[in-house]
Amino acid sequence: MPDDGGHKVHNINEPIGDHASGRHDRPALAVFISDARSEEALRDGLTDFVTEDPDIRRGGVRAAIAAMQKSATPKVLVVDVSGEDQPLTALGDLSHVVEPDVCVLVVGEINNADFYREVTRGLGAADYLPKPLTRDKVSRHFGAFVLGQAPSSEGMLGGRAIAITGVRGGVGTTTLAVNLSWHFGVWMRRHTVLLDPDLHLGMAAFLLNIQPGPGLRMALEAPERIDALLAERAAQPAADRLHVLAGEEKVALQPNHAPGCAARLLEALRRRYNFIVADVPFAPVPVYRDLLDLVDQRVLVMEPTLAAVRDTLRLLALPAGHGQTQRAVVVLNRVGIPGGLTRRQVEDALKMKVDVAIPDLPRQVGTAATLGEPAMANSGGFRTGILELTRQVGGQRLLDSASDAAAAAAVASHKKSRWKFLGRRS
Repeated sequence: MPDDGGHKVHNINEPIGDHASGRHDRPALAVFISDARSEEALRDGLTDFVTEDPDIRRGGVRAAIAAMQKSATPKVLVVDVSGEDQPLTALGDLSHVVEPDVCVLVVGEINNADFYREVTRGLGAADYLPKPLTRDKVSRHFGAFVLGQAPSSEGMLGGRAIAITGVRGGVGTTTLAVNLSWHFGVWMRRHTVLLDPDLHLGMAAFLLNIQPGPGLRMALEAPERIDALLAERAAQPAADRLHVLAGEEKVALQPNHAPGCAARLLEALRRRYNFIVADVPFAPVPVYRDLLDLVDQRVLVMEPTLAAVRDTLRLLALPAGHGQTQRAVVVLNRVGIPGGLTRRQVEDALKMKVDVAIPDLPRQVGTAATLGEPAMANSGGFRTGILELTRQVGGQRLLDSASDAAAAAAVASHKKSRWKFLGRRS
C-alpha cells in the first residue's frame, strides 16, 4: 500500500500467503468499524473463517492508526473510512504505522468505481466494500483474505443462483420465491429467472399467471439439448426481465432426470440471467439435492412452530455445497400466527438469530395469490421482509432500481390477464 513516502501496506498482486511468514506473535485479524449494523455483518460474515471470536473494535481508520502505534500489526486489518473528509490521506497515514505485509481490507460509504480503484490499485489495499454490509458480502469478499488466500475467481462469472427451501411443507416458500424473483426482475430491473423444478406440484408459474410448457422436463431428461430448449421454448416471460422456468406434468408421469442435469441447467441459466431463484423442495430427489449443492446461496424458510425449529436445525446441518461461503439464510415466515412461537422463542430454540422475519399476513398473501400478483406489491409488511431478504442474498450491492411506475404497470398487466388464464385452466 504505497504512499507519498514510499511506504507500502499490501499490494493485491502479491501472494496473500506471504503475510503468514511474518512474526508468529501477530494476531490474525483486527477490525475497526464505526457502526453497529456493519459490526454485526462483519462478525457474522467472518465467523466461519476464524477459530476465535474476531477482535472487533468500535471506531474508524483513525482509531486503527492510534491502536497500531501501540500494538502488533495483525495479519489482516479491516478499517472503516466512513465519515473521513480525506479517506485516502487517512489510509496513507495508516501505512506509516503498520507492517508492510499487512492485508488491509477497507469499508466505507463511497460507492463508485474511481474510489474503489484508488483504494485497491492506487493504495494497494486488498479489497474495498461499500456499505451497507451484509453477512454474504463480507463472507464472499473478505473470507479468502482472512484465510490467507487469494480470492478464487471460480464461479464469479455469470448469474447468482439462490435456492429457497421450506423446512417443511406449507411454510410459504413459493410465495417468497415468487416475490424475491419479482423484486429482482421488475423492481431492480435485473434479468431474472424463477426456476421451479417440481414438475408435478409446483406453484410458481401459477402464482405469476404463467402457463408452463414441456421444456423444463425435456431439458432435465436430455441435458445435452438444454441450450436450445432454454432459448426456444422453456423459459416463459412474466415481465420484461422476469422469466419462469417450470413444468406441469401429469401426476402419473415420472420424469427420468438425467445425471448431471441440474449442473448443466444452472450453467446455461447463469449465462443468460443475473439472478436464478430456485424454489427447491426438500425431498429425496437427486435433482433437488444437486440444486441445493450447486447454488451460491441457500435460504431456509420456516414458520414459528416447534416442528419447524427441529427441521431447520436438521437442514442447517447439511454440508455446504462447493462455492457456498456462508450458512443458509434463515427466514422466519408468518410471525404472529395464532398458536405459534414468538420470534424470541424461535431464536432461543435455534440458538441463533433469524436473518429475516416476515409477519403473518394471510389476507394480503391470499388476495395476491388469487389475483396472480406479488404480495409485496400491495403489502408494506411483506415488502419490508423481501427487501431484507434481498439484502441478505443479493451478493454485490444492487444498483439502480426500476421506477415505481414501471413496477406498477407490470402488476396491472398481471391483473388484466389473470382471469383469462384461470379460464384456460378450468
